[in-house]
Amino acid sequence: MDIIGQFPLFYFPEYGSAWMMGVTGTIHILASHTSVGAAMLFAFLAYKAYKENRTDLYPYMKKYGMFLLIFSYVIGSITGPGIWYTATAASPRGISALIHNFVWVWATEWVFFVYEVIGVFVLVYFIDRIDKKTHLKLTYTFALASVGTLALIIGIISFMMWPGTEAYYTTGSASDAFFGINTFPHMFLRIGFMIMMSGVIGLVISSAIKKENAELSAELTKKMGYIAIFGGFITMFFFMWYMGTLPDNAHAVFNVSKGSIIQSRIILTVVFSLYFLLAIIKPQAINTVLASTMIFVILIAGLWPGEKLRESMRKPYVAGQYIYSNQIISRDVEGKNIKSELPIIAQKGLLQVNPFIPANLKVITDENRLEAGKLLTKISCSNCHSLEKTGVFRPLRDRLQGLDKEGIKSILYAIGDGGFPYMPKLKLPDEEYDAIAEYIASLKY
Repeated sequence: MDIIGQFPLFYFPEYGSAWMMGVTGTIHILASHTSVGAAMLFAFLAYKAYKENRTDLYPYMKKYGMFLLIFSYVIGSITGPGIWYTATAASPRGISALIHNFVWVWATEWVFFVYEVIGVFVLVYFIDRIDKKTHLKLTYTFALASVGTLALIIGIISFMMWPGTEAYYTTGSASDAFFGINTFPHMFLRIGFMIMMSGVIGLVISSAIKKENAELSAELTKKMGYIAIFGGFITMFFFMWYMGTLPDNAHAVFNVSKGSIIQSRIILTVVFSLYFLLAIIKPQAINTVLASTMIFVILIAGLWPGEKLRESMRKPYVAGQYIYSNQIISRDVEGKNIKSELPIIAQKGLLQVNPFIPANLKVITDENRLEAGKLLTKISCSNCHSLEKTGVFRPLRDRLQGLDKEGIKSILYAIGDGGFPYMPKLKLPDEEYDAIAEYIASLKY
């Protein structure tokens, strides 16, 4: 019997599997992005301290480095494996695709990361124990390792959106997968945000030393304000370039809520521009409470919506524009000897070709129709939609409000024919469409 290489279904009630991955990922990104930006800022401060013989900068650098160690490397090292866990459960074939395409890229990135972890300890704990010139050189290598980590990861993340070149599907080459048309705008966009975050974190530390040295606190607060504004400008510039390199399905998702997205971004830009200008014009007004609060504003109002949008714009794919978010392979990749699973599913149905379907649901009957429909809906839809009445992650029934069974079936047929570019073009036998429609229609809200 023909089967496809599916994994057991992971379904997280109310929120959905992708939501769990997103929460972990957002926290990790805040920590990791801070680390790269801070590494570059650390090198800049070390250069200034050494060249200008500014010994007063070293205590600030030590505090900054300690914050970086705890905030970025402890939290980042906890949430990093968390992403692997949630992503593997929610999207096993997506993770498999990334590993099979980028195993050596990832191995190289881990070498850089190990150097970073050792480096941050050395920079913090040996700042007063080794000569300043050696410490300066170490800050340079630390910054280079951090940027190297970013550059390697960005190529992988960009592939998740799309390879950006048709050559990859023929060659299966890691370089064709890595160097897509949006890899570099994506990388510079992230670098800009990281520079901005280094300034935001720097404002927390500079405001904390106000009682110890008010003059130095004011000087560094101004510098952090300039750095943060510079990073924000780079972010905005490369964001516009990045948006121009995205595939059609990404723009289709973006256009659905473009007005509210643009409005929220404008508000956030104005708020943080005023905050950074305040740091430059009136540095004494920046205190630890305000500076710390702005970190959480970035997390909740900036990073979370931004990452959620990026994840949404990948739809209906989860990696490489050949694996759907529901883990079904949607096209041939000759270079990897991968075949589309859509024809066999259209012919035999998901219940027949998925190896983890219980024996009593392999064939739809009047007695098991609702149960089979529920399982089919989870397999096909739950990576992007929650099924429960109280679900917070795109509740499925809310999207089909007011439709009866036949109306829902007509929507399912339209999806199968490609009528919605951000949803999987998945054709199923009529009896499976019927079971899904009956189950969704039976949901009472």
